[in-house]
Amino acid sequence: MRAAFFDGPGAVRITSVPEPILQPDEIVVQVGACGICGTDLHIFAGDNSNAQYPVIPGHEFAGQVVAVGSQAGQTGIIIGSHVAVDPNLHCGYCEQCRAGRQNLCLQYRGIGVSRNGAMAEYVAVPELNAYLVPPSLSFPVAAFIEPVSCAVHGMHMLTPKAGDSFLIVGAGTMGLLLLQLALHGGAARVVVVDINDQRLALAEQLGAQRTVHTVAHALAHEPLGFHCVIDATGVPQVIEQAFEAVKRGGKFMAFGVAPSEARVALSPFRIYHEEITIVGSMAVHNSFQGAIDLLLSGAITVQPLLSTAYPLEDFPQALEQFRRGEGLKTQILLPL
Repeated sequence: MRAAFFDGPGAVRITSVPEPILQPDEIVVQVGACGICGTDLHIFAGDNSNAQYPVIPGHEFAGQVVAVGSQAGQTGIIIGSHVAVDPNLHCGYCEQCRAGRQNLCLQYRGIGVSRNGAMAEYVAVPELNAYLVPPSLSFPVAAFIEPVSCAVHGMHMLTPKAGDSFLIVGAGTMGLLLLQLALHGGAARVVVVDINDQRLALAEQLGAQRTVHTVAHALAHEPLGFHCVIDATGVPQVIEQAFEAVKRGGKFMAFGVAPSEARVALSPFRIYHEEITIVGSMAVHNSFQGAIDLLLSGAITVQPLLSTAYPLEDFPQALEQFRRGEGLKTQILLPL
């Protein structure tokens, strides 16, 4: 089969490899669509500590089941089923897993990160990580279930209240998904910050009450700040600016992925004196089925975010386009 490989940091190629070997508790998925994510850029750059090289990337994907292991089939998945896959793998035995926080597993691994992923014609995955989706949901839309589920988990961590005001910094794919979830959850108003006018126009189309180029511009209209502030950039300087926009008694969520060595300067006095809550949001946790339901109900729309599609052979070019920040969600589409 054809697949994209990261041989190491900065090294990508398209090559022919054997099809995956089916394990008893696994299924093999013929990939229909696979999205490129910021995590893929971190793996390519060599700054993802969980990455193991060489590896086939790709963790946002959907496709059709072509093989079912001898011990699989307990979830109703059969050959021909359409599925989306939660790429997060956990040990089930460590302290975090036993506490029900599998996304914080001490032995955390990921499909497309530490084992071969879906930038390939076929991928083998544990059956328990696969979720049935109806054929009415196209593969490009179904491949969005993973990023939507990350945004859903973020909202679970933030626990906003109906009537809260939101500031979302970063109008990339994840920021625009979080915008929709905030509005669906009863936000009184959502302001979005970005330097890209096209992305801000889309944020307005999706319901943002105001879009601005800087946090300072947002505060000019909301001098007391916002109940909920979300950084969806991962840029340390931007995180510091966004934190200044939290209202007294408000919440700040670090959602964007910053480099592991990055540091920010925040006022501990403000955190204490103004009772500011700071939360993080890591990957997916009990949010995959919720993401499917949100897409099926129409509460979340992803079609406007599907900006670019490439064939598998053009994965290096697609990765470079995504790195430059062009468009929004870039996907690799494969013929079934």
